[in-house]
Amino acid sequence: MQILTVDVGTGTQDIFLYDSGLDIENGFKLIVPSPTMIVHRRIKAATQRGQALLLTGVIMGGGPSHWAAEAHIEAGLPVYATPSAAQSFDDDLDAVREMGIEVVSEDEAAGLPDTVERIELKDFDFPAIAAAFARFGVSLDDLAAVAVAVFDHGDAPPGYSDRQFRFDYLDERIKAENRLSAFAFTSGNPPEIMTRFQAVAHSAQDVDAPLVIMDTAPAAVLGATFDARVSARERVLIANVGNFHTLAFRLGPTGIEGVFEHHTGLVDVPKLDGLIRSLAGGSLTHEEVFGDYGHGALVYEQKPLEFPADDYEIVVTGPRRNMMLASSLRPYFAAPFGDMMITGCFGLLAAVADLMPDLAEPIQASLRGAGGSGTPPWEAG
Repeated sequence: MQILTVDVGTGTQDIFLYDSGLDIENGFKLIVPSPTMIVHRRIKAATQRGQALLLTGVIMGGGPSHWAAEAHIEAGLPVYATPSAAQSFDDDLDAVREMGIEVVSEDEAAGLPDTVERIELKDFDFPAIAAAFARFGVSLDDLAAVAVAVFDHGDAPPGYSDRQFRFDYLDERIKAENRLSAFAFTSGNPPEIMTRFQAVAHSAQDVDAPLVIMDTAPAAVLGATFDARVSARERVLIANVGNFHTLAFRLGPTGIEGVFEHHTGLVDVPKLDGLIRSLAGGSLTHEEVFGDYGHGALVYEQKPLEFPADDYEIVVTGPRRNMMLASSLRPYFAAPFGDMMITGCFGLLAAVADLMPDLAEPIQASLRGAGGSGTPPWEAG
């Protein structure tokens, strides 16, 4: 049985092909540029050539691609975008137009001259991944499932804070099903408000395998729990320090005991240490984080998490985890199955086991294989 897992970040997309016939450490993997970085490079090349640009496709992650489009416009070059592609920059198309992007219909796009550089936007490019594996003699023709992780702010109503909307969603999911896999969905039922999830499902509609879509941070945190030193704990606090967002989950026997989400660019190490200590102690408030231009905080279990005197205090993962080297806490940098780069892929794999019970047995056996529990206590409910 093979399952393709793809964790889409800002800098890289981390790809792991699970094979139940192999030890999990021997699964094939690719660490390649993220879709937004690929688009960034293509836009930059068009800018250097002085070409007008047409963006088609669906909603995808921004950051580098957004900055490249802005630079293209600043260079005096036109940027056209179809409505679905334009929402990669903002759900409000009027705001996209204010950036200088001309939003055009599909028919208008088709009528643009051939000299216009055309770039398709999408977070998940299965043909490209399949072709890369095929060059090494690995076929993806008989997959049992595909799982993709992306970060989705959600489509907030006009006038409603994007930050609050995102945190309302986190709260709703935790209250509905208090486990990290609550942030994963099969392709037929992602929430309508999660437009990036919907776009991934659209991009994968021709893949001949069931699809699971998950939020990146919960996937990374869930993956980190399969590090043997982490799964040995009954209660633990895990921080995913991402390029744009930092999320920390406090986990225990009842599930998720608390969470905060902030913008990584707005926190230094002392501030992050303070947030983590407050989350552990149960005193962190939503207003404290939201008022500092973060997304917010929620505490569901008031019993403090006591840090041990002779072991790590905080588990850390994520692409900017190295900032925690200077932490006053004792960080442990999780490396489940010896590879921290595909931590999110292991979380995706665990989510597939949760959402697709007919596939669960071999996955859980593999996740137990290197000393992990297979099912951490906070996911066993």
